[in-house]
Formats: sequence, C-alpha cells, structure tokens
Amino acid sequence: MQRVIVDHFGGPEVLSVVQDDDPRPGPGEVRVRVLAAGVSFTDAQLRAGTYIAGGPKPPFTPGYELVGVVEELGPGCARLRVGDRIGALTVWGADAETVCVPEAATVEVPEDLDPAQVVSLLFPYMTSYQALHRTARAQRGESVLVHGAAGRVGVAALECGAQAGLHLYGTCSGRDIAAVEKLGAVPIDYRNEDFEARIRELTGGQVVLDSLGGPISLRSFRVLRPGGRLVVFGRYATLSHGHKNRRAVIEWYASIGALWLWAKLSPRRRVMPYQIQKFRDRAQWRPGAVGGEPRYPEWFGEDFDVLLELLRAGKIHPVVAERLPLAEARHAHELLETSASKGKLVLVP
Repeated sequence: MQRVIVDHFGGPEVLSVVQDDDPRPGPGEVRVRVLAAGVSFTDAQLRAGTYIAGGPKPPFTPGYELVGVVEELGPGCARLRVGDRIGALTVWGADAETVCVPEAATVEVPEDLDPAQVVSLLFPYMTSYQALHRTARAQRGESVLVHGAAGRVGVAALECGAQAGLHLYGTCSGRDIAAVEKLGAVPIDYRNEDFEARIRELTGGQVVLDSLGGPISLRSFRVLRPGGRLVVFGRYATLSHGHKNRRAVIEWYASIGALWLWAKLSPRRRVMPYQIQKFRDRAQWRPGAVGGEPRYPEWFGEDFDVLLELLRAGKIHPVVAERLPLAEARHAHELLETSASKGKLVLVP
C-alpha cells in the first residue's frame, strides 16, 4: 500500500509518499481501506511540530480524520463487520491506503453519503458543534462571535449556530463579507474594524469561539459581558507560509498565561479550552458516567448522528474544495492557506 510520511518537521516539502506493507490489526483494532482522508490546518501543525497537544516524532504519517471500509477485524472486535463503512479521528495516520484504528473510536457512516463530505463532519463540524453545545452550552437567543468566520471551522460554526437560534457575528476579511452575511451572521472586517468596539456596540459578548489564539484571545476576553464564555481551540499564527513561526509560538504561550490570570481575576467571565482530540479520548475511554456527570462515552456518536441528520436535511453544507490523490499530499498542504474559504481539502486514495 501507499502512505504519506513526514520524515522531519518542516513545510510541505517534507512530505513524501512511500510503499509499505498492509498493516495488521491488533487486539480491539480494525483495518480500514481509506475512502477519504481530510487535510486540515492541524495536519500542518503536526507536520511543522507546533501542535499544542504534542504529536508523533518523525517519521510518521499525517492525517487527522478518515472515512473508510472495514477490511479486517482484530481479536476482540464485536461491534463492526467486514464491509462496514466507518469514520474515525486518527489524529495522525489517516493519509494512507489502509489504516488500523481502534474499533471503539469509530462511528458508523451511511453508505449513501459522499465520504469526502462526511470527513468534514468528523472534524470541522464536530469541533464547531461541540464548542457551541458541549463546551459553551450556548442557548437560543444568545450572541456568539466566531473568529475566522469564513474558514472551514468558522463556516461550520455559523451553520450550526444558525440551526440553534443564535445571534451570530463573525470576523473575516473584506472579500468574505458577502459569504458571512449569506450564512446569517453580521460580518466584522477585522482589517478595517475594531471587533471589540463593534461587539460592544452591537451586543456585548456572550460567547466567543476563538480558533486563532494569541493576542486575539486576550481581546476576545475583554468583550465578554458577565456570564460570558470564551472557548479557545486554536493557534493559527504559529505557522507562517507553512513553517513554524517561533516568535508567534512564544507570543501564543505568553497570551495564554495572561488569559488564565485574567480569568482568575474576573470569575464572572469564563475561559473554556476545547480540543477535539482530548474530548474524543475522554468520550472513547472514560467509563460510563453516573449521576450528573457528563456522558462522555456517548457524546461523540450522538453529536455525529445529529450532524448526519442536519446534512440529510440540507441544513448544513460541508463543501469539498478539492479531491486529490495521495501522491499530491504535498500540493494539498501547499493549498491549505489559500483554500480556507473554499471548503475542505480531501485526499482520495
């Protein structure tokens, strides 16, 4: 089989494609023939060595999410069958023709849906949905500011927020104003407007979804009214032209330190971190909750089913910007910075 590898940290040029033996599933694992693997900004962070949650050391295969068909069951697997179509968050490893994943970490995918579209539900839409509903617990009628509103996660957040009856605002560039308005949000041109002043003028912040991080997080905290929640789940500026931006990495960590201090000094406003990997891991491995504890074991599957229903009803519209073969993985990473407003990049083995 073919798989993509990162042989050392760096820009898109460190990606190559190699031939390898098909993997064999271990206990509790299934081997999957990959139909579609998403290419995300997180893949670029893993490749450059800036991923906040850590990651593998080179050489490794990137690829955060996949949809595929079960080809072989490892010992102890009981839920899935050969031929089932599944989706999984792999964090890394998806950019290959065949991949082994834990059976417990999979969700079942209907065969009549486009695998490339469903890939977007597993990461951008799941991130947005859980940031809004599981983390911030946004309520109908509340105002929500979405940073990077024209990007993949931003668009997903606006579509999910519209279905929840939220009042939506989104920062974007001037060229994306019409697109953000079309999604039912009030656009704020971050290059020519002060989003802090605009949000205070329009509503006062109740919820802010911040996928950018750094100094933006500090400014976002300042717009929160009492009871407001800032959900932080990104650090976009740590990459510059596909390579590690060391100055921005230092600035990001300094900003996070200041942010937690501010939150302690202002307890009526909350900072809430969200990371889909950690959220997924708790959902995957934590034993059944009791009493009023969060039901992590069921949430990922439940939320995926909700997103499937919204997709079938035409209420969310994951867009595939481009489908590329594994051999063009490097080109897909080169396109990441220019494709954010066009949709999801997908590798199709």
